[in-house]
Amino acid sequence: MPLRTSRARRARLSLLTAGTASLALLATACGGSGAGGSSSAPENFDYLSVTENTTVKTALTAMSKGECKAANDALPLKVETVPQASLDQKLQLLAGQDALPVQFAAGNAPALTQQLVKSGKVADLEAKLKELGVLDQLEPAAVSTIKALYGGELQVLPYEYNIEGIFYNKKVFADHGIKVPGTWEELVSAAAKLEAKGVQPFSASGQQGWPLTRLISGYLYRSLGPDALQKVADGKAKLTDPEYVKAAEEVAALGKKGYFGKGVGSIDYDTAMNQFLTGKAAMFYMGSWALANISDDKQNKIGAEDTGFMPFPAVTGGKGSVDQYPSNVGLGITFASKSFDKKTGAWVSCIAKNYGSTALKDHGSISGFKVNTEVKDANEVTTQVRDTISASKQNVLWFEALFSTKATTVSQQNAAGLVSGSTSPEQFMQTVQDALAAQ
Repeated sequence: MPLRTSRARRARLSLLTAGTASLALLATACGGSGAGGSSSAPENFDYLSVTENTTVKTALTAMSKGECKAANDALPLKVETVPQASLDQKLQLLAGQDALPVQFAAGNAPALTQQLVKSGKVADLEAKLKELGVLDQLEPAAVSTIKALYGGELQVLPYEYNIEGIFYNKKVFADHGIKVPGTWEELVSAAAKLEAKGVQPFSASGQQGWPLTRLISGYLYRSLGPDALQKVADGKAKLTDPEYVKAAEEVAALGKKGYFGKGVGSIDYDTAMNQFLTGKAAMFYMGSWALANISDDKQNKIGAEDTGFMPFPAVTGGKGSVDQYPSNVGLGITFASKSFDKKTGAWVSCIAKNYGSTALKDHGSISGFKVNTEVKDANEVTTQVRDTISASKQNVLWFEALFSTKATTVSQQNAAGLVSGSTSPEQFMQTVQDALAAQ
């Protein structure tokens, strides 16, 4: 992943928590639009992106001069950017004017994109990719993740693809005779051993909250299976059910034993990252976007060669599997239906065949497109993550992925209290469940 500002990283990581409040306005703007307007041949390959993400536009610009020069000669690339906070409003305005660009960042919440789909303004990407013969250029795991987020449909392209797991300090593990934990019990045992030797087991940002709630969902998926949180979203289960509270209890117990160190509630994302990369903590639950930091010698003082990656461990007797990785596709990008013509198709075909290699080679960025040319990885852990993505057949989401904006905020703001002991597991899950019920 390319280096970005911490604000941009946090915006990207929280992108699915925003945007739903204004859906009513979009529905009004798009209402009665039917098929999204008559087709219109575009003059440019217009791309609306967000200011914070420079990777996609930089990669596409390079491709327009290289692999995709023929497509660009026929339909020149033209990029426009807006701050991510303004993206949803911009899309609503353009949708209301029936003036969506050829390609655009698909909104800060899947619900926004789904509203555009219902109004007929978004191209049927799965059908288009099949027609172009390039559907197989998408990694199956990326397709699975997109469909899980977007109502079972392939509504965006995976210009970015992340899986999550636990990065660990290989040298610290070796020095203390610790093997990579395969079960939750082994993980807790390893943490106890490290704590006893004066080594902080985990680094996490309690200020952001989501690095802690990711541990709750990890436990839920391993114990109850990959549909654990879908059942909550569908009203077939509640977070207050005993088997769900159990997950919060296990994470709270880590905090009670001091395994996150002191003052976890005041630790921000960058500080948590720094704790791990400077050897002050042995383990760090994070997504593969952290590979940019890990590959940066100036940041990673323990060395990329001593950085390992492991899946969230199994829960004994659980219904989940360790090869079901939490994943996301960052800020999805989609295409307007009215301007998807032959020239646009040529661009999409070229992107599908070449973007994965370009992004990895030039930016160290892992996408959901297959890498079709030989690209030397920056380090062993990057190769491990790439191999894991390629081998993965089923992925899961994160704790708040299917939550309302309100419930997401409540969850993340109360996570630090859960591990510090000021909020009981029962109280935490009840508070979040109440927020879900109020949506």
